Amino acid sequence: MPNEKLTELREKTEKVMLGGGQKAIDRQHENGKQTARERILMLLDEKSFVEIDAFVEHRCVNFGMEKKSAPGEGVVAGYGTIDGRLVYIYAQDFTVIGGSLGEMHAAKIAKAQEMAIKVGAPIIGINDSGGARIQEGVDALSGYGKIFFNNTMASGVIPQISVILGPCAGGAVYSPALTDFTFMVQNISKMFITGPDVIKTVTGEVVSGEKLGGAMTHNSISGVAHFVDDTEEECMDHIRKLISFLPQNNLETAPVREVCDDLNRTDEILNDIIPDNPNKAYDMKEVIYSLADNKEFLEYQQYYAMNIITGFMRLNGRSVGVIASQPKVLAGCLDINASDKAARFIRTCDAYNIPLLTLMDVPGFLPGTHQEYGGIIRHGAKMLYAYSEATVPKVTVITRKAYGGSYIAMCNKELGADMVLAWPTAEIAVMGPDGAANIIFKKEISAAEDKNAKRMEKIEEYRDTVANPYTAAAKGYVDAVIEPAETRKRIISSFDMLTGKRVHRPEKKHGNIPL
Repeated sequence: MPNEKLTELREKTEKVMLGGGQKAIDRQHENGKQTARERILMLLDEKSFVEIDAFVEHRCVNFGMEKKSAPGEGVVAGYGTIDGRLVYIYAQDFTVIGGSLGEMHAAKIAKAQEMAIKVGAPIIGINDSGGARIQEGVDALSGYGKIFFNNTMASGVIPQISVILGPCAGGAVYSPALTDFTFMVQNISKMFITGPDVIKTVTGEVVSGEKLGGAMTHNSISGVAHFVDDTEEECMDHIRKLISFLPQNNLETAPVREVCDDLNRTDEILNDIIPDNPNKAYDMKEVIYSLADNKEFLEYQQYYAMNIITGFMRLNGRSVGVIASQPKVLAGCLDINASDKAARFIRTCDAYNIPLLTLMDVPGFLPGTHQEYGGIIRHGAKMLYAYSEATVPKVTVITRKAYGGSYIAMCNKELGADMVLAWPTAEIAVMGPDGAANIIFKKEISAAEDKNAKRMEKIEEYRDTVANPYTAAAKGYVDAVIEPAETRKRIISSFDMLTGKRVHRPEKKHGNIPL
């Protein structure tokens, strides 16, 4: 091959590798941000990244764009491996025209998406962009449309992960919203439909970019994001950990890890974790850590709707999705946000063949006009729908309270729980013994000389008659009442037994979840 041809290739490659040039790279670093290529190399296994479409160029001739070079068209795309497993990836390059999205920029992303769907591998998108390239007008908008369509076609087929490492505004935010998992980093990530300047002009509100669309805003208030980290390096480690819990696609199961934790391990602490006072809280996370292999748990939406806990653990080396009441927050009541959080997580796990473990201590749905006006009926129904729709193995453990509609919403037998286990402290009833006694024995309590003593007597009568696990077990609603210390080995046994579960559902185009 003539040397001049090799020289030309190397010069063109070097120009693309420099993106917007050294000055722009330096500015990116000064702002505490890594470049697109640095981020990809930080995330993927060493020397595994293979770039595609490196020499793609824009075709815009408006507003002087014909004279403007955009190396790589402002986005780096390709494939590589994480722990030896194939992933597709693209990272917007803010050093090139602010990472703005034009027709060919979008075409590169769309190609990566389509290749990922075709071969059945996860796709990771790193967002750092000034938004649509204004000079390209409708071509840029069309590009977003292609990306959103591909996001939707990939949904439930391959895991899609969005990483916000810079601005993500306007229409650009909808691609992350359509994906399965969204990561943000403190003081670097920003997401909003309209920025602070527009809001000030239109509504008069004054708000900072961080408060409007920063990492903690979307992790704790809006629920748009699912994970938050302090640095880009921590974020990349977090993504690698998440990927380890997920399969490559919807036709596979998550990789099984070698087990170095005793399958029959018991934990006497669980025998004493439930307080004697039924109105006293305890930390359900202590139960989760006790049950998990090596006491490891990857929490999902840790700072949002904290009255319910969601996340991934391993049991006998296999990935399991956990949905658990948190008595420490709102007494573990379900509300609008908790229902949305749980329903989405349940459907994500079901889409990717990850079994579900539900830990139930739920006194009911949160009362109040705010909840009713906000549509708690509709939102709570999402949990009923998600659990009923899920065909993966489902194991439920009732630790204490299981009252009314919330007992059903946390996956009882009728919603498809394959195995329901209860601790001796479980109380399964239409409502709590206090409220039930006030209604059922109202006349007797009113007629008694010592009303309080009579009331306490009737509360215990209701508890002994109805609100205990043995009544439900006698009718087959609970499969076993177990000693809390033995919960780990019993749920591992249950999931092992359910490995071959098969479910056939009525044929339909799709259901109509109460959105």
